[in-house]
Amino acid sequence: MSKTKKSTIGHYEILFIIPNKFTEDEAKTIIAKTEKTISDNGGEISYREYWGKKKLAYEIKHNAYGYYSLCEFDLEKSALAAIDQNLRLSTEILRHQIVIKNSKSEADLARDKKINAKIEAKKALEEKEVKDKSKKQSEITTKDAKPAAKKEKHSDMKELDAKLEGILSAKDLI
Repeated sequence: MSKTKKSTIGHYEILFIIPNKFTEDEAKTIIAKTEKTISDNGGEISYREYWGKKKLAYEIKHNAYGYYSLCEFDLEKSALAAIDQNLRLSTEILRHQIVIKNSKSEADLARDKKINAKIEAKKALEEKEVKDKSKKQSEITTKDAKPAAKKEKHSDMKELDAKLEGILSAKDLI
């Protein structure tokens, strides 16, 4: 019988934003209060991440910034509506979104960390190469730029004088 019955416990992820009118310490107490709401409804928090203060894409209720928090939890499907309703009515939460999430094993988490480390190393290497290349180009241009700049100024002044003379001597101005 248990082979055909589906599990009523799902793995979810919630991302919520706390308005900037609160301080960072107050935001952390609001996060703890929200996590307590999940626990009180039978949820078991498996992962939490505090992203800190970030700029919103657009103003929400006259707030341009907010404190972001991400939380993964296991919960019965029937209790999810109660948490959603509680967060909707809360004046301390600006926005929230709850999504179904596939739970990751320890091997998946380790693999993701390894991939992220490789990506960061590659970005750092590319940034270093760009800095080295721009440094070499600036050295080359500074060596060649000084004599060329003097010549251009003299030729530019002669050209400007000729153009000015042509404009002033034009008869169609009047």
